Amino acid sequence: MKSAAITLTLNRQLVHAQVPVQQTLLSFLRDGQNLTATKSGCNGGECGACMVLLDDEPVNSCMVLAVECDQHRVDTLEGLNETPGMQALQKAFLDEGAVQCGFCTPGMLISSYALLRIHPSPTEEQIIQAMSGNLCRCTGYQVIVQAIQRAARESLAPRGT
Repeated sequence: MKSAAITLTLNRQLVHAQVPVQQTLLSFLRDGQNLTATKSGCNGGECGACMVLLDDEPVNSCMVLAVECDQHRVDTLEGLNETPGMQALQKAFLDEGAVQCGFCTPGMLISSYALLRIHPSPTEEQIIQAMSGNLCRCTGYQVIVQAIQRAARESLAPRGT
């Protein structure tokens, strides 16, 4: 199997790796870097469980090859976990009951984090649009929207963190 050398900034750390050219970013993160908050759901870009930030943009890591991340920046939930903005979002998700089984939660948090960095006081429509790539089978979506609104309302948005 053909492989390629890549260098990327992963959760603020420079990483050099040799990866199979067909390996997804999802597989690289989970299997190669032991970053398991990123979940493997549909493996077709439909559910959002594998959402990460690629150069600050939310992407489904199952749809991106690891070699495409060469010379780019990738942030996972583990890397953002200690930022004030992510901690505030996590608290809002818990306070609003927006977590049930938890499988979709990492992707939901990544998408909402990205939204609040751009729109610190989003409208309900902006929230719904930003979260449209994330599926949840347990909570219903209203409590997720309420959690994001709460984080924004309490000025807990991740402004540049």
